[in-house]
Amino acid sequence: MRKSNFLGFPSFNIRDLLRPKEPQVSLNLRTMDGVNEVGEVMVSRLQIEEETLPDHKCLSLCDSFHTSIHDKENSPMMRAVLCSQVCKVYRFQTEDQRWLLVREQMSETPLSFSLPKQLLSLLIRCHTSRVQEVMELGDLSPHLDRLRHDVICHCNHLIGCYQETLADLNNLSASSSFKSSCSKSDRQLQFVPTNLHAQRMEVTEPDSTGVWYEVITFGAPADHHQGFKHGGLKRLLSKHTHLRDSVVSYSQEESSRARELLANVAQLQPLIFGLAEELLSVSLEQNNTRLQPVLHCLTQQTKQFVHALKDELVKSALIASHDHSNLCENSTANQEGASTPGQQDAWQQEADYDEEEWDRAWANVGMSLNCIIAMGDRLLGKEEVTSSENQEPDHSQNTASWQEQLLPLVVTLRDCVREAELKARVAMAFVMMQAAAAMTVSEGTTNIVQRRHAAFSQALSALVCGFVLRLFSALQDQDFLQQLISAGLLVQFEALLSTYGEEVGMLEDMEVCVSDLSRVTFTIIEAKSEEPEDLLPTLRGEWVSLVVEVPLPPETFRSLPQEVRDGRLIRVHPVLFNIGINQQQSLAERFGDSSLQERVNQQSCERLRVYCNTLRDTLPVTAGVQSLSDLLSSLERCVETKKRKNVEVLWIAAAVCRSVRGVRLTSCKSAKDRTAMSVTLEQCVLLRERHTLCNTHFSTALHCMRRAGCRMENVQKNIGSRKFAFSGVQLLTFPKLYRPPEGSFG
Repeated sequence: MRKSNFLGFPSFNIRDLLRPKEPQVSLNLRTMDGVNEVGEVMVSRLQIEEETLPDHKCLSLCDSFHTSIHDKENSPMMRAVLCSQVCKVYRFQTEDQRWLLVREQMSETPLSFSLPKQLLSLLIRCHTSRVQEVMELGDLSPHLDRLRHDVICHCNHLIGCYQETLADLNNLSASSSFKSSCSKSDRQLQFVPTNLHAQRMEVTEPDSTGVWYEVITFGAPADHHQGFKHGGLKRLLSKHTHLRDSVVSYSQEESSRARELLANVAQLQPLIFGLAEELLSVSLEQNNTRLQPVLHCLTQQTKQFVHALKDELVKSALIASHDHSNLCENSTANQEGASTPGQQDAWQQEADYDEEEWDRAWANVGMSLNCIIAMGDRLLGKEEVTSSENQEPDHSQNTASWQEQLLPLVVTLRDCVREAELKARVAMAFVMMQAAAAMTVSEGTTNIVQRRHAAFSQALSALVCGFVLRLFSALQDQDFLQQLISAGLLVQFEALLSTYGEEVGMLEDMEVCVSDLSRVTFTIIEAKSEEPEDLLPTLRGEWVSLVVEVPLPPETFRSLPQEVRDGRLIRVHPVLFNIGINQQQSLAERFGDSSLQERVNQQSCERLRVYCNTLRDTLPVTAGVQSLSDLLSSLERCVETKKRKNVEVLWIAAAVCRSVRGVRLTSCKSAKDRTAMSVTLEQCVLLRERHTLCNTHFSTALHCMRRAGCRMENVQKNIGSRKFAFSGVQLLTFPKLYRPPEGSFG
């Protein structure tokens, strides 16, 4: 039997085939580079099913199909997030001899550039604010002052780098929406996802409306600019655990509380001092009726001061500050040599500090106030007795007596307030410095932090694109909207990276940035208008708690449930499953180490079950929930099975994701070749399992999509060639269903 070769390809418009009276069209067969003619191809149109439809009827079917697509794709929401669309239309036969009309669409998105630019601006603002915040803390202990210097240097370096990157992105064309695989290592495009596209398929059966399936494809989110000589994020971060261990853990919420407490104390202290002075001044006046309101104001302000100081954060931070200072001083002494007996005694005294000392500090303020109140009441009472006896008071003696009795009490109050304020300021400065350090220097060197932010930016752009498309397709689905509110959004990343060579570093980058996406929440807002720029998602918040605001046209927004319109935050539950399929993975399985892949899949399997259990508990009647148990059990068995290139893990994980209406994202190194094999396989599997594609035509449909579908156009736009970057020898190591047809690679 002679082996057939793929000589070339013809292309034509469906409309050109349907309009002429003749049921066929003659096409020139051209070589893969499109230059030389190597023959002629005759294409005939088929009659739909057994009915003979007149030509104008067939044309009407196609026109109505394209009109519906045209209306949908040109809605303001879709135009805002999709652009530069490439479309392919197929007809495939079902098991019952009917015809499926399949439209494959691949689109770029302006989110590829708009979101990285927003994230860079947000990071610049956050780091600038952090620098200003730590500079305003005033005098600090030597250790905290050194930490402040490190934080400022760290932030300033990142600010400079991010400002430069943002300027480069702003200098690009405003219409830029695509970063090719050839540019994945460019420094100025470090934050932009590689080859990001929305791959969508609409399937229309006879007498039914179209059903859409979506998957986001993009190059594995990783910092190709810095490279992977020393590994990826997971490995690099593990080497800096000693830096994180040196920082006491305080959350951003605790840092915000510390900032508010400092502001309250800083505001109340001068008020108390001013009222104390006014109280002494009033005691010298003849009109003693002013004494009572001044004393009342002093009482109220001092009580607020004491109430603020009783915050448990102050007590715990003060103790932690003393303990941390002792550790630093002991460490310094050990490095410099033996300490003197005097130093040892001093450190022992510091080590004896406990929470009772702080309780005494704020309690002394309250007791001092009580003494002043008691004295004021006694003096006011004495004055009333003198007046009731109609005696002429000796004002010079009386006022002198008041002043002599109030002065020491006022001095004591001021001393107690000053001492408590100083201790509270030390404690809150410690909290804020440690929180600032945890957000900067404790995360590693500036190169590591920049790598983390860059990989996260790429993953975030893909995630937001996927969420927006998923939301647009389900705006009328009340069950799905309730699911978003109750259980959040499942986001499943599928990776085809090997665990050998540089791709290990890529997978390590991807693991960390996918995990970081759990910090992201979505909220839906009302757009100002239906202009595309007003319908683009925007970012707010900080690195640790990013909120993505998704605007909808006013009329659409008003049709949403009240909870959604009230700004309810939608949580993100990201999972990552990786199965290497290329020749490098064969080397890893025979001579290397696949433990990274095994750990990633195992952890994601556990997270996936947790999400599904939450969904089942909160919304037990949701479609598809009851069937998840068997799928999850199968997935767990596949993950635990020691089988080489077990791609069933990816298939089952994708099935679970679609069952719970999650967002699917697929990646390989550049989303060009292996991703194309995965996406086309998934589309054909969906056609077979959900639309009864004839099993005998499965391979034909698969080869058709790979030879002439959107993914071949993706290869063309990335590298200028219509060939997948595989060799015949390499493909021998691929799972059979991931091998392209003859003539489409080389």
